[in-house]
Amino acid sequence: MMLEVNKIFAGYQKVKVLHDVTVRVASSEIVCLLGANGAGKSTLLKSISGVISPEKGQIMFGGERIEGKAPNHIVRLGLSQVPEGRQIFPSLSVKQNLLLGTYANRLKTEAQKRRIEEAFGLFPVLKKKFNGKAGSMSGGEQQMLAIGRSLMSSPKMILFDEPSLGLAPLVVRDIFRTIRQLREENMSLMVVEQNAKSTLRIADRAYILETGKVVKEGLAKDFLEDEEVRRRYLGR
Repeated sequence: MMLEVNKIFAGYQKVKVLHDVTVRVASSEIVCLLGANGAGKSTLLKSISGVISPEKGQIMFGGERIEGKAPNHIVRLGLSQVPEGRQIFPSLSVKQNLLLGTYANRLKTEAQKRRIEEAFGLFPVLKKKFNGKAGSMSGGEQQMLAIGRSLMSSPKMILFDEPSLGLAPLVVRDIFRTIRQLREENMSLMVVEQNAKSTLRIADRAYILETGKVVKEGLAKDFLEDEEVRRRYLGR
């Protein structure tokens, strides 16, 4: 098992958000998290990536306990995140944004070059705009840059927080194709996404969070056929 989140409770100061949450992600698996705004999905990702520390519970990644560890330590273990809203640095160049993804691993120049070439292979537009300001890119290109930056640390697993947010349908299709491709390259992925139907179509398994609790889990293909899930999350 690549990631095991066991009975965690987490929140922000006096605001309790997650209550006894358990999720699993196997090697080379896509798992999606569904739920309304405020259900706790982003809080769960932040707990896994070390942005916040759970109050209780255990998080195992690659056999090592990581709850409460610093984010840079977690990145070095092979877990990276593509945050909601992309959070690129618009005043920096595409090159500089990509190199920020190597910071935790302290990669040498030759290794940095190899990682950059791999990002170019996935997103050729990054090569075209390599020396240009990231802020001049379209929303879709910025999302590609955010994914490319996360890949610079050679992760074993990536957390995606709303990867299709604010993007045109054709760009969304390309982003989901990229997520599938990463899984084919033996990467594990957890995807938080409002576009539930598209996510379930590429995922292996799914969880539904409501008010900070897991209320349903199962195979993604079964969720697509579940009448209650279709009515509440798929617009049918």
